[in-house]
Amino acid sequence: MNLTPHSPFSSKASQLLSWGHWFTFANIGLVLLISSVYLFADKAPSTFVGWFYMLITWISHTSFITFCAFVLTIFPLSLVFPYPRHIRGMAAFIATLGIVVLTIDAFVYLQLGYHINPSSLPDIFVLLWETLVGSSTFSLIIAFLILALILTFELLAGNYAWRHLAELKSYTFPRYATGTIVTCFALSHSLHIWADANAFFDITKQDNVLPLSYPTTAKSLLARHDLLDIERYEEAHALNVGSAHSKYSAPVISAECQPNAQHTMTIYAYNDAQSYQQIASNALQSDNHSIFELDSVLRAGNSSDALFSLIYGLPSYYKESILIQQQVPIWSLNNNLLSVKSSDEFTFIPTKAEAKLAIVEANSKTSIDLSKPFIALDLSTHRSTILTSSAFTNINLYAKAGGLMQPHDITYTAISSVFGCAPLAQQGMLGSNVKTRSHAEGVNFTQGVLVAFKKDKITLVDQDGNFKQMSAKEGFVLNGNLDIPFLIQSIKTLKKFTTPEAQ
Repeated sequence: MNLTPHSPFSSKASQLLSWGHWFTFANIGLVLLISSVYLFADKAPSTFVGWFYMLITWISHTSFITFCAFVLTIFPLSLVFPYPRHIRGMAAFIATLGIVVLTIDAFVYLQLGYHINPSSLPDIFVLLWETLVGSSTFSLIIAFLILALILTFELLAGNYAWRHLAELKSYTFPRYATGTIVTCFALSHSLHIWADANAFFDITKQDNVLPLSYPTTAKSLLARHDLLDIERYEEAHALNVGSAHSKYSAPVISAECQPNAQHTMTIYAYNDAQSYQQIASNALQSDNHSIFELDSVLRAGNSSDALFSLIYGLPSYYKESILIQQQVPIWSLNNNLLSVKSSDEFTFIPTKAEAKLAIVEANSKTSIDLSKPFIALDLSTHRSTILTSSAFTNINLYAKAGGLMQPHDITYTAISSVFGCAPLAQQGMLGSNVKTRSHAEGVNFTQGVLVAFKKDKITLVDQDGNFKQMSAKEGFVLNGNLDIPFLIQSIKTLKKFTTPEAQ
């Protein structure tokens, strides 16, 4: 093949290469515009260095992936198939496809908090289906309009660059733009290396904000959601990203609940393991065959945290803020549902003889009426941060529940299914109904440890960013990478009732 500088093939290839650079340059501008969505999806940096890093990373990283896309697709096509008209058409189609994928990824990240990935494809499909098909026709029209605008932009950019190639070659500003991008690229990676070495979380918590960037670690994920104890790192004492405790914002309760007058239920929370074992043994050995034993209650080792979740139907993440405010469970304010018989921390919650749901802090002297609906749990203090505890009940729906359940799931189920007040439970609690859920999953936060579980797999992430995954049934440690999309969803669920300042 003749590849001398004067051959037609060499001339066309050279022109197409030059055109490709200008076409890529135009797409860098469009990608920068679309990728700016990622910058507003998360909490803004709190320092000047964090803002500076975010800006230079946005410029350099988006430019880099756009250029890589050109090198891997359009560039080899222009060498193998150097026909300008066809290349411009194929380039417009390829670029449109890439920009559409980026736009979808930006939308998914804005809504769900993570990028497109194989492990979360079902959730992403549901989101896109509900947005495009399940909502109004207007959303579908907007989607097609965006697609048409992107394709039009690519065709116009490609044709303009080809027709004005000689004129564009005379411009000098691309040199300065390229130098700026390369400088930003080198500087952003240098800053990240420094931040990672010095635990400067205002930078490292931005990992994986942009697509195809640094992978998210447990540490950067907790820092992004203000669940990391920054004070443990001496290098980051000056960084103020908030505490790992929430500011509880009580939701507005519009649902009303009027359960059947004959429906009552008592939950016994034993603060002593020996007393519980004795009572449970006597109850299970009695002639009452309608008593069932449960061995899948996942609860905090701290007795106070577990009791809080049971009373409020909330993870103990909200305990400190609620106890300071002495806020009675919001779902029980305008009805006669809840009565609490407790000592110490929860004495401000009234005891009502006529209440439908009674929660009793029990001991060895507490007697259980086995003929009335009840559930008894072992909530004694344990050294473990989280553990699988036991319970027994004569309520059939708890016995039929599959998978793990947490104390706030028990209360949520009681209000939702036992008393038939599902809207009230949904508005005021953060549990799941063990009767109607399709699969067991949940989240908690106790003693500075994020606890998230799905089916039998429990993930623990402490405030140092260290994580452990274990089997609930067998108790052994599981190896494997973190399920980042699931953890992000769990954190969003955990922080549902926080104030905007705490998010």
